[in-house]
Amino acid sequence: MSSNRLAEATSPYLQQHAANPVDWHPWGEEALQLARDSDRPILLSVGYAACHWCHVMAHESFEDPEVAAAMNRLFVNIKVDREQRPDLDRIYQIAHQLLTGRGGGWPLTVFLTPDDRVPFFAGTYFPRQARHGMPAFPDLLERIAGLYRERSEDIRAQNGEVLSAFQRLNAAPGDGTEAIDATPLKQARETLAEQFDSRHGGFGGAPKFPQPTLIERLLRDYAHAPGQRRDSLHMACTTLRRMALGGINDQVGGGFARYSVDEHWMIPHFEKMLSDNGLLLALYTDAWQATGDHLFRRIARETAEWALTEMRSAEGGFYSALDADSEGSEGTFYLWTPEQARALLTDNEYAVTAARFGLDNPANFEGRWHLHVQASLSELAKELHAPADTIAERLEDARRKLYQARWQRQWPLRDEKILTSWNALMIRGLARAGRLLERQDFVQAARDALAFIRRELWTGRRLLASWRGGKAELPAYLDDHAFLLDACLELLQCRWDDDTAAFAGHLADRLLDGFEDRKHGGFFFTASDHEALVTRSRPLTDDALPAGNGVAARALLQLGHLKGEPRYLQSGERAVRSAWPAMARLPHAHASLLTALETVLTPPRLVTIRGNPDSSHEWQQDLERYYAPDRLVFVRDDDAGPDTGARVCTGSTCLAPVTTLQALREQLQRDNGGD
Repeated sequence: MSSNRLAEATSPYLQQHAANPVDWHPWGEEALQLARDSDRPILLSVGYAACHWCHVMAHESFEDPEVAAAMNRLFVNIKVDREQRPDLDRIYQIAHQLLTGRGGGWPLTVFLTPDDRVPFFAGTYFPRQARHGMPAFPDLLERIAGLYRERSEDIRAQNGEVLSAFQRLNAAPGDGTEAIDATPLKQARETLAEQFDSRHGGFGGAPKFPQPTLIERLLRDYAHAPGQRRDSLHMACTTLRRMALGGINDQVGGGFARYSVDEHWMIPHFEKMLSDNGLLLALYTDAWQATGDHLFRRIARETAEWALTEMRSAEGGFYSALDADSEGSEGTFYLWTPEQARALLTDNEYAVTAARFGLDNPANFEGRWHLHVQASLSELAKELHAPADTIAERLEDARRKLYQARWQRQWPLRDEKILTSWNALMIRGLARAGRLLERQDFVQAARDALAFIRRELWTGRRLLASWRGGKAELPAYLDDHAFLLDACLELLQCRWDDDTAAFAGHLADRLLDGFEDRKHGGFFFTASDHEALVTRSRPLTDDALPAGNGVAARALLQLGHLKGEPRYLQSGERAVRSAWPAMARLPHAHASLLTALETVLTPPRLVTIRGNPDSSHEWQQDLERYYAPDRLVFVRDDDAGPDTGARVCTGSTCLAPVTTLQALREQLQRDNGGD
């Protein structure tokens, strides 16, 4: 067949499979009904456009007419973009773990019974030919079809066990009335200290993921007791520094790859995701604010500039990802040879570039060089007998030339769908970096992206999850609402805007009306009127993204204090209390919820500055010279008078207004015991 049912999909991942000989269906009632009517199992294949091993399996199997014929004969084949349908991906990744005892990944390959969509066999990548202990995919297809025909009673019994496990996993840990204290915060710090790689940074061995929620937890831990928690700051900064200097960070163009395949952060899995970079942008900004280390400031700036240069759409939103592959292989776009670099640079530029980034060492990736920092500026200055400022200038000139040359290469695929939740993470990162690094272009980009979401993905009452080519679709999930509410609160600290504040209230109301578990507290991943799936997930632990329950709880608490709205405060606190048993069992897996726990135990300090815009801005800058993550500073110049004043509120208690910056500083020092 020339094309299947995926040709009209908005997902680039689904469109990549539109010309397969496999009779693919998108997830929907048509495919599900066909499976029921024909009594054929569903072969569910979940992936995403930038997934390297998804491409490999597609080339080996889905493009093979013989394999496709077997798939079409034995199964109803459904293809899902996990970024558009995180609800499905979340359910079936957990099913993979239940059925195999191992973590999943992508491509995710799951076989479902047709009448109830319960998984009875699961795996990830399967090769066309048997190798490395993995069965050949064509053989597996025949075995699974035979299993479905011949062992239906066993499958039904197993399905019952899977559904019972889902029920246990997605039950509320508590009932929203649990007593809480700071014990999990201390336990999380101790666990992270045990897992910390003191030499290379990060936690555990290869492969290494950035895990920004854990690093943020350490920075916040330090901020609460700076004199006592230097170890937390050391773990956070060592990890951020090693990542910044490693190959996981694009030394030429900025932006972070998804993870490192080695413990040194040298060789990444080359795909770049908007979500990772939005989180890391905010995190490096926080690290710069906490330490004054200009490396962190530079990395924040470069990450933001990468997003604005390579990922921003003409409409103002941000695209999802850059593929790992180009020209048929992984990483090609990012790799160099010494000869390529030498041909572009002057002798002085090449000398410093080769020594800085390892071009004078043996190749580190399939016969070519992936750049990573191996010598400091001071070391280079000593070795090359030149001032450090001169070395830095040569490096910047060389980087610019390499970037311009790389721009002419064949680019990796860019996944140009625009996701609400991932854009929200980038909006928050840009707003925070723009304010603290004094880059108004970053702040404006954040505003433009929020305006895009409100224009294209907000119906006036409902939020949608995905947009591409003028078409918005799919009901938004918990993460979309929680992350966007969090982003609005960050933008409001750049400049107060009544319209944005009202929109934040709409998002909060939708969280309460559509997602809250009113009986036990906390939030489901899908809304109450969402398509009925085999289970309704309740995300509590962090993974590549912060847990929606943690972000929602903290943002509702902050907005509740800001607006004096008891409903938001009560829902945020109930979410924390409901999750308390889970946090107490495994604290470091719930870093986002631990931050919400902190917000319950120590309500945020809200500083509202009013008056002359110029002096109000100066006051805000003064307050934000130091890292104080539980402090929110809002400048209200909508009713500005000639004089500037401020008020500090903590929880439901407000201090007397002050009219001098020195008095404001003194109030904050007394209120915080001296921060």
